[in-house]
This record gives sequence, C-alpha cells and structure tokens, in this order.
Amino acid sequence: MSKNAAALTEKTLPDNVATLIDIILEENPMHTSFIDGALKHVSDEELATLDKYLDFCQSKGQNLPYMADSYLTIVGDTFKEQIYFMKHKEYRHKTYADVAGHVYDDEDYMNKYMYGLAITSFLWPNHLDMGRLFVETVPRDRGGKYLDIGPGHGYYLMKAMELGSFDEFLGIDISEASIKQTGAILDHFKPEFKDKFELRLMDFLDATELEAGSFDAIVMGEVLEHVEQPDVFLKRIAELSKDDGYIYITTCINAPAVDHIYLWRTTDELEKMIEGTGLKIKTPLRLPYEGKTLEESQEQDLSINVAYVLEKE
Repeated sequence: MSKNAAALTEKTLPDNVATLIDIILEENPMHTSFIDGALKHVSDEELATLDKYLDFCQSKGQNLPYMADSYLTIVGDTFKEQIYFMKHKEYRHKTYADVAGHVYDDEDYMNKYMYGLAITSFLWPNHLDMGRLFVETVPRDRGGKYLDIGPGHGYYLMKAMELGSFDEFLGIDISEASIKQTGAILDHFKPEFKDKFELRLMDFLDATELEAGSFDAIVMGEVLEHVEQPDVFLKRIAELSKDDGYIYITTCINAPAVDHIYLWRTTDELEKMIEGTGLKIKTPLRLPYEGKTLEESQEQDLSINVAYVLEKE
C-alpha cells in the first residue's frame, strides 16, 4: 500500500485505490482529513468495486494520475463555486446555455467530470450513502422496462443490470461523453446485456415517442439541479411510470457546482415541488453537511444531498 494511504487507515486498500489516494493527497494535502473520514465510511466490498472500476479505466487508457486529476478537478471547481455561493448566496449560472459550452459540449472536460464523479460515488460519504439507498431498494425480481435519465458514467445502470431482472434498459443523456462512458462500462462489465440496452444522445424532454405508463423503473441521479424547470422533468417521469413503478432520484440543496443552475434552499421547498408533480415520497434520505444537522445546514446555507424513492400518487 502506498505511504499516504497507509497512514490514514488500518484497512488493506486495493492497490489501485491506494495509489489513487496517494496521488490525490500528494497533489492536495489539504484533502487528507476528508479522505480519512471517507475511508472510515466505505466498506471493503465498495473499495473492491472502486478498484475494479479503476482497472477498467486503465484498460481504456486512463491512467491513475489522470483519474486523480479528474477527481481533483471536481474538488477544485466545486470549491470555487462554494466561494462564489458563500459571497452571493446564489449559483453562478442560471440557465443551461450558461454552462453548455464549457461543460456538456466540451468532451475533454466532460470526460474528466464523469470520471471524477464516479470516484466521488465511493469517496464522498453522502454520494456513497445515496448509492447504497439505490442498491437497497431497486427491485430484484421485476421485469419490464428500465429508464435511466442522465446515466452519466453508467454506474447506476450497471448496478441495475447486476441486481435486477429487467428485460429492457434505456439511457438518455445530453452529453456525448456521458453516452460513450456509459456504453464503455456496460460493454466491459455487462456484455451479456448487449442486446438489452439502448443509449440515446438527446434531451429527455425531446423523447416524446416514449409511451405514458410504460416503464417499470425510472432512475434519475444528479439531474434536477442541472435543468431550468425540474418540475417539468418530474411531471414527465410521473407520466412515463407505471402506476406501481419504482422511481429513484437524487439531487442537492445549497450545493454549488460548475453546472448547477437550479437552487433549492430547503428540503421542504424541494419536496413540495416533487409532491406537486403527480409523485409522492416513499423513502426519503436527507444527508446534511458533514458535522451539521439538517436544520443547521439549511440555516447556514450548507450543502445537503438528498435521495428519494418515489411512487405515483
């Protein structure tokens, strides 16, 4: 195990993970305390999954220094946006057009963004907990159609294939880099599903050919904060879901990032929106800022992550 990683934990870290953490901390020693807490939170099984993901990335030409840089790009960009938010009490950008050119349409940046985001799914405790809720609640024995809106790096879609019994999978994303990364991870880890999934490069709201009430499961992770009218997305999800469909979404409160444009200031504000779109909350997960209560996080405008299992009203 590498020196910096070994000093943080008594766990025996997989080689790729240990090397990645070593590079991250050499580049950003101020991140040490955060990584220390993260390693206490992540399980050995989850570390093994991250190690396999890093193996996959290296097989596609992304070495560990690049992966560490991808992660640190998210850390650095998020810190800059947090400074702006603390000063102005609003996100820097308000519309999709404000961010499309330098985020979604920039393939090099978007690749880094997606690789970095995948790593946060394991090394950011709140992101890890949201993923755990999905793993715990996604139906195991249900067939039919599964829709992933904004699959990003493809991890959730891959887990649905691993855990569920769905017959067809559809992923829709506006980013070509995300579509490519999702396709690559599915081809690598789930080749047996080759004829069962389709990925479309398009805006979800433009997919008007999708039939109402036709999906047994709909998942939308980290999308709502990126769009100008999240309520329209939620209403469309309610329309597409079967009456007893599984619906899982994640988003965030007071959480500035380079491409976040829709700001909720409290969980109540967000949940009132959800419940006005033909959906109701079945299982909520509200994750306050580290070391703070939910109430303190909202009073101090600190980041809150949320995940919900929803159902149709």
